[in-house]
Amino acid sequence: MATKNTVILAAGKGTRMKSKLYKVLHRVCGRTMVDHVLTQVEQVKMDNIVTVVGHGADAVEKELGSRTKYAVQEEQLGTGHAVMQAEDILGNLDGITMVVSGDTPLFTAQTFDNLFEYHKSKKAAVTILTSHTDEPTGYGRIVRNSLGIVERIVEQKDASKEEQAITEINTGVYAFDNQALFSALHSINNENAQGEYYLTDVIEILKKQGKTIAAFQMDDFYESMGVNDRVALSKATKIMQRRINEAHMKDGVTIVDPDNTYIDVDIKIGADTVIEPGVQLKNHSVIGENCYLGAHSEIRNSTLHDNVTVTSSLIEDSEMFDGSDIGPNSHLRPESSIGKGVHLGNFVEVKKSTIEDNTKVGHLTYVGNAKLGKNINVGCGVVFVNYDGAKKHETVVGDDSFIGSNSNLIAPLNVADHSFIAAGSTINKDVERYDMAIARERQTNKPGYFKKLPYQKD
Repeated sequence: MATKNTVILAAGKGTRMKSKLYKVLHRVCGRTMVDHVLTQVEQVKMDNIVTVVGHGADAVEKELGSRTKYAVQEEQLGTGHAVMQAEDILGNLDGITMVVSGDTPLFTAQTFDNLFEYHKSKKAAVTILTSHTDEPTGYGRIVRNSLGIVERIVEQKDASKEEQAITEINTGVYAFDNQALFSALHSINNENAQGEYYLTDVIEILKKQGKTIAAFQMDDFYESMGVNDRVALSKATKIMQRRINEAHMKDGVTIVDPDNTYIDVDIKIGADTVIEPGVQLKNHSVIGENCYLGAHSEIRNSTLHDNVTVTSSLIEDSEMFDGSDIGPNSHLRPESSIGKGVHLGNFVEVKKSTIEDNTKVGHLTYVGNAKLGKNINVGCGVVFVNYDGAKKHETVVGDDSFIGSNSNLIAPLNVADHSFIAAGSTINKDVERYDMAIARERQTNKPGYFKKLPYQKD
C-alpha cells in the first residue's frame, strides 16, 4: 500500500546562532521552529513522520513528544546522511516521502499539499520545491537545460560564477518516490567542498537512471526562508507576525499598528476587539469580542471574555470576565479570576485571588491569596498581608463590604459580608457581619509643638 511520509531534518546544532539552545528550538511567534514545521506537516495527513535528531535530541523529543517518530544522526555528515537514518523506519515502504528542514518555520500546509499533488501528477521519482529570488546567495541553485528540464542542484560553495547568477533556488524541500530515495542514498559520496553527503546528489543519480525529475515552483519565496542566525530569526519572526496579524484583521479585529503588535501563533481573538500599538499576546491566550487592549499591554496564557478593557497592564495565567477592566500599570499574577464588571484601577497587583462581580479595587492595592465577594469597595493603598515569612495564608471578604484606604488585612482572616473596615486599620481578627472594625492609634495633638522646632522661625 502506498504511504505518505515526511522526514524532518532537525539534527544540527546551529553554531551560527551562537546559542546554548539548539537551533530548531528557537521560537518564532511563540512556537519553536521545528514545531511550526511539524504542525504544518500534520495538517497534510501523513502516515509516518520521522524527525531526525542529533544535537539536543532529548530537548527536541521533549518539545515534540509522541507526535513524530525519531531517528538519531550521531555524526552530522550532511543532509543525505541525515535522511539515511530514517531508513529503518521508512526504507521498506512504498509511496511518497517529503523531506523538509526543521529550521524553516514559514512553510504552510497548503504548500506541502501542493507539492505532493504535483509530484503525483508528474509520476516523478523526485519533485524539488523551488522558488525565485533576486538574492540567491546561500541557496542551492536549480540548473536546468535548454528545454527547462532540471539537470541538477548545485550548492553555493560548489557553484561556478554562471551558476551563482541563477535566481531559481532550492528551498530544501523534496518529494521522493520512497524506494528510489533510499536506493539512491546508498550511491552518494562526500566528494565536495564540505566533505558531506548531500541529499541533492540523489537528484543526479536518479536522473542518470532515466527517472523523471520534476520541480514545483512556489509563489512565495519567503515561505522557504531558512533560519541559520539571529538576523534570519528576526526576519522570519517579522514575516510570521505580519501573517498572524493580517489573519486576525481579516477576521474582524482592529489592529491599529500591525508592525508594532506582537501576537503569538496560537492566540484567539473575537471580532471588534481593538488592539493598540505595542501590545503582546502570548502563549495560548484567548481574547473575547469587543475588548480594548491599550498600548503596551502584555497578556500571557490568559482568557479575557467579552467587553474587557486592559490599559497598559500585564496579565499572566489569569481570567477576566465580561465587562471587567484593569489599569493603567496594573498586574494580574497567575491564578487570578476577575468577575464581571470588576474594576481594577492603576497600580493594582492581584495574585492567586478571586474577585467576584462588580467589586472595585481602585488603586495602589495588593490583593494576594484572597477571595473577594461581590460589590465590595477596596480603598486606596490596601494591602492583603498574605505571607508570614514561611507560609501563605488566605483572606476572605464577603459581599457588599467596605475596605477603607490604607488598611492592612493580615491573613488568615475572614471578613463577613456587609462589614466595614475603617481607613488606616490593621486587621488581624475576624470581622462579623454588619460590624465596623477599627484598629489604629487614637490621634493626639500637641499644642504649640511647631514653635519648639529649632529650625523654624516665629
